[in-house]
Amino acid sequence: MGTLYGSESWLQVLFVTGILGGGAAWLTGKALAETWRSVAQAIGYMILLGAAVRFFHFALFEGNLISLPSFLADATYLVAVGCLSWRVTRTTRMVTQYGWLYERTSPLTWRERPHTEGRD
Repeated sequence: MGTLYGSESWLQVLFVTGILGGGAAWLTGKALAETWRSVAQAIGYMILLGAAVRFFHFALFEGNLISLPSFLADATYLVAVGCLSWRVTRTTRMVTQYGWLYERTSPLTWRERPHTEGRD
């Protein structure tokens, strides 16, 4: 995989970063959104998870433990997955818990319901 992941194969990166790390990032983002935590907390946890994923690369496949480019690549992917999960879950939570106030406009957004006559 060139200089980014050194001697690790793309299958190793796919398994550890993509599947294990991505799954953990998705579940962490979902849990944080369900407990009304901020997206800033999700970003912080994803950076810590990036360090854990880097350790798994080292422990399982003898990858480089201290590799800034690899860590940044892992952490960037995990932040993206975690924030996407957080946003999808927050949108679902807003439109289900406050259905009389909000309606879904896409999987990632919601808006205020239009007011109708006779309804206050």
